[in-house]
Amino acid sequence: MTQKKVEKWPIPTSVNEIEHYMKQRVGLGISFDLGIRKIKILKKDVHIYYVNGLCDTIYIIQLIKELVGINNREEASPNVFKIIENRLVNQSVEKTQELDHFVTQVLSGLIGIAVEGEDTAFIVDVRSYPGRAPMEPDTEKVVRGARDGFVENIILNTALTRRRIRDERLRFEMYKIGVRSKTDVALAYLQDVADPDLINILREELNAIDVDGIPMADKTLEEFIVKQGFNPYPIVRYTERADVAAAHILEGHVVIFCDTSPSVIITPTTFFHHVQHAEEFRESPAMGTFVRWTRFLGVLTSIFLLPLWLLLVIEPSLLPEKLSFIGPNKQTNIPILIQLFMADFGIEFLRIAAIHTPTPLSTAMGLIAAVLIGEIAIDVGLFVPEVILYVAVAGIGTFTTPSYELSVANKIARMVLMLFVAFFHLPGFIIGCTLWFIFLVRMRALNTPYLWPFLPFEPKGFFQIIFRRAIPGSALRPSIVHPRDRYRQRPNPE
Repeated sequence: MTQKKVEKWPIPTSVNEIEHYMKQRVGLGISFDLGIRKIKILKKDVHIYYVNGLCDTIYIIQLIKELVGINNREEASPNVFKIIENRLVNQSVEKTQELDHFVTQVLSGLIGIAVEGEDTAFIVDVRSYPGRAPMEPDTEKVVRGARDGFVENIILNTALTRRRIRDERLRFEMYKIGVRSKTDVALAYLQDVADPDLINILREELNAIDVDGIPMADKTLEEFIVKQGFNPYPIVRYTERADVAAAHILEGHVVIFCDTSPSVIITPTTFFHHVQHAEEFRESPAMGTFVRWTRFLGVLTSIFLLPLWLLLVIEPSLLPEKLSFIGPNKQTNIPILIQLFMADFGIEFLRIAAIHTPTPLSTAMGLIAAVLIGEIAIDVGLFVPEVILYVAVAGIGTFTTPSYELSVANKIARMVLMLFVAFFHLPGFIIGCTLWFIFLVRMRALNTPYLWPFLPFEPKGFFQIIFRRAIPGSALRPSIVHPRDRYRQRPNPE
């Protein structure tokens, strides 16, 4: 599938024809935010087009002052176009001979300047997109570290990355995706490090996107690029932290920026990329390793705790005598499996409700649900106390997973495992775990094995997953990204 071809029209030499086109095709005079400023410079008509709300008005006023001042400082000249070009006091001035490009840039927040008798127009970058200032992302907080995070402005996001990687080989390739939305999308990579094959794959996928628009931004891009279907496990990683994106670019990953989105897409990624967090690298290696192991334990708990407990409830003979206290110690009329599903979905209801509830009210709602609803449910016999306990522990394990997408996928896997256990008991648990493992082994994320470095096994990579090594000891880039330059620290010749 290829991008729809847009017919390219040349810039008319008559500014009146351009104005007519803008009125008929773009909505000038109908859309209140699309404007035109007409001035005369050395007896030539000059039209300036802009979109209110996307431009910095102060810059436009300064430009108009400079242009109007030409009449007082210059004599009539046949080369008015060159005089105007020299008076455009802006660091970003582009010339175009395509009317479609002229319109697209105006609608993107730049201003277009058309001169009577010229088939070339000026595009001046005076964008000032509405948005918030960079702040720490809510889902990736750290105790110690940078507090600036990505926002909905692609210009600010690339600047935050450039600030951390001042390398002349850092590239930001810009694309416009969507026939109607023309959303700015950028591929970021280090030219001498990133895998050229991966870059070409991403280029081809982006150029092949044929859709009206991508209002859901990065998520829509992901669905076009990786074609995930109903696979719940995340194939790419999202981050809103500029330091995390910069660290992955330095490793050899390719990062995709999308305008209007505060998160960027990191490619390629494996399962273990989704269980890492910036906090581990802001502490000493020993503390980082401890935090990492604790997080791994939480992830495993979120998947296996409830199916394993359900198995021991169904087959008490598997439980040693000394561990018989884990319950359940009470009997109810509702099967344990139904109780587990009801409690698990109850936590999911609370999570969704908290998202749609103002923060002060969501805190109160959480307390009410945890104390009153849970206690009353036990008193009336809806749940046994052990169900609340183990579902809560599994829920905490879910929340310790850094990747929201991975936590939801693990919850789905947990529910499927519980169904296997309920129907087939111990063989069901073994078969379910085996199928889940085979499913992850067979997954590939942009031609990258999903369980690397565990399978295929690479000792050095696996060691770095288990232990948070000090940065001076990590001289090589991960081999999974196929870096052109393997060394991020050159070996000491001595």
